[in-house]
Parts: sequence; structure tokens; C-alpha cells
Amino acid sequence: MLESTLRDAAKTLLTASSRSDVPPFMVMDVMAAAARIEAAGGHVIHMEVGQPAASAPTTALAAARAALDDGRIDYTSALGIPSLRARIARHYRDTYRCNVDPERIVVTTGSSGGFILAFLAMFEPGDRVAVTVPGYPPYRHILTALGCEPVLIETLSETRHALTGEALLAAHRKAPLQGVLVGSPANPTGTMMSREALTGLMAAAESASIRFISDEIYHGLDYAFPAVSAAELSPQALVINSFSKYFCMTGWRVGWMVVPEPLVRPIERLQQNLSISVPTLSQIAAEAAFEGSAEMEAIKRGYQENRRILIDGLPKAGLTNFVPADGAFYLYADVSQFTSDSFEFANRMLEQAHVAATPGVDFDPIHGRAYVRFSYARSSDEMREAVTRIARWLG
Repeated sequence: MLESTLRDAAKTLLTASSRSDVPPFMVMDVMAAAARIEAAGGHVIHMEVGQPAASAPTTALAAARAALDDGRIDYTSALGIPSLRARIARHYRDTYRCNVDPERIVVTTGSSGGFILAFLAMFEPGDRVAVTVPGYPPYRHILTALGCEPVLIETLSETRHALTGEALLAAHRKAPLQGVLVGSPANPTGTMMSREALTGLMAAAESASIRFISDEIYHGLDYAFPAVSAAELSPQALVINSFSKYFCMTGWRVGWMVVPEPLVRPIERLQQNLSISVPTLSQIAAEAAFEGSAEMEAIKRGYQENRRILIDGLPKAGLTNFVPADGAFYLYADVSQFTSDSFEFANRMLEQAHVAATPGVDFDPIHGRAYVRFSYARSSDEMREAVTRIARWLG
């Protein structure tokens, strides 16, 4: 009797919190389904996840090996290794002609750690933060888990799926916004904001005292025109970036933020308590990665070729409509002529054609059932094979 009572009490104690009740990141579920097919002997072409096929730069690998040979991998400053912060600041001078004080650089556990730190430092529970749809799902999910309210603003083809100042202020007039988060190049669309568009949006946000966060993790992977950093335009913007995409260091889990000066110490306190510091080995490798730009530019040229293969090949396979792919390594394709359920479409394509892609409903709860996202971060041979398989399957 006592044992039964204790078991019942334990079940009550182990009930998950309401803040943990966020939707899954669907791309991870697709990866799991693909892994089951591969475990049974199938060959899946992975176009579901933003995972570069290439490894980290050789300069980064060499630095990590040397650090391991040295034998000591200790804690670092909560804000990051000073030399890495200085190297990131130099990156802004070299790439954007923008002077950023190294003291405003915070090294993070990937961009994901940056989002958590930024949201905690900038917003109170209940604050309303605008995000675009289609958009990266964890923006919404992390905000929800932290007690904030994500406010979805639909982007349109007329504005090339970029958020405009007019749309932001219209949402603000309906109910006040405390923040806005945008990405350029964007996930899942691959679209980019011009300097004029980004300047106008940031000016609109500033006029209404809306705090601005810029997700720039796909910077470097720009094809239509050079990407513009919000750090160039305002010291009040908070910029999040990562070594995951351009530098092919997803599993190293290291990123950075450019932080408005008043938020440096609050974010430092948060980092001290949440993680103490970012993994030291990853920071050492990240600093050396900047010296591997020649390798990374060669990989970028491979993405450009993959982009060409899909833009040329998918229409012949039957997928004729997709959002302009200015950057990143994604193609967001309209599948409405084949289905009204992108989840079901992606599942059948995986099971029958062994091509893994992510249903648009993961990125857009409004119109996502009409879209599927294809990642072209793998090899060119795989992209050609994917086009062949999709054409055979749809034909």
C-alpha cells in the first residue's frame, strides 16, 4: 500500500512543466526517421538538416589537436577567450568595415545558447517579440519556454519574404512589441535583406523602442549580394552568429554575439550561472577557423553549384515554384500542386524515394503545409541523385 502511494506521488512530482510543452523541432524527427531507413540498409539523401557535408577547416582541427596534446583544457572567462573575442572583432573590421569593441563580443554555446542569453537579458516574461513566418522554429519555441510571447508576422513574396518596417509597426499598433528578431540570409527561405531594407526595418524598430535582434549565422553564404550586418547600422542591435554554417562546425557548438554595451555584464552573469563558459576546445578551434577562409570559400562554391543543380533540376522534376535563394543553403519549394499536407508529402518522399526534406509546417504554421525545405549542403553528386529520385517519384 505504501509502495503504491509512493509511486503515485512520484508520478505527480515528475509531471513536466508547462513551459517545457513546446513543439518538437520537426527536422530532428525527420533525421530520426531517415536513420531508421539507413539502419535497415537504405540509402537516404539528406536534405532535411542544415548540416554541411564538409568538416571543420584544417586550421581548426590542427589547433584542437595541439590543445589536446598540451593536456590542459580548463575553464575560460564566461565571455570567452580574450584572443577569440579580439579575432571576432577583427572579422567585423575586415568583412564589414565596422569597428566593434572586443568587449562587446560574447562567445556562446552555438547560436542556440546565444538566443537563450539574448532573450533572458532583453525580455521579461510576458513580453511580446515579433518573429517572421516562415522562420526558424526554435525562435518561437525558446521564447515560449522562457515565458515570452512570439508574435508571428507573415512575410510575402511581394517583399521577397523580408519583414518591412510598415508590417512591424502595424503589429506594434495592434499590441505593443518589446522586440523583433530577423534573420538574413533567412532559414528556411534563403532570402536576404538588402542594406536599404535592413536599415528601414531597424529605423522603424528604433522609432517604436522595439529591441532588435539580428540572426546572422548564414553570413558568408551569400550569393545574390554581400550580406549586411546589423552591427554596421546600430550599436543598439544585438547580433547573433555562429561557426556552425560557414565554418562547418555544427557539432563544436560555438557561436558569438555582438552585444549592446549595457547588456554585456548582465549576459556575463547569466553565462556564469548557466554554463560557466563555452567549451574551451571549441573556442580554440574557432579562433583558428578564421585562418581557413580559402577552404571555406571553396566549400561555398560547392554550395553555389548545388543551388544551380536544384534551381535547374527541380522544375524539370515537377517542383516549379520556390522562394528566391539568395544565400544560406536552402531551397523553400511550393508543393501545393501535389499535396495539402507537407508533412505527409515529406514522409512519403522519405519512405518511397529515400530523399529526406523538412515539411514547411515546421517553419510556418500559417501556410507551411504548402512548402517543403530542401537543404543543399551535401555533395553535388547527391544533389543530382536527389533530383533524379524526386523526378522518378513524382513522375
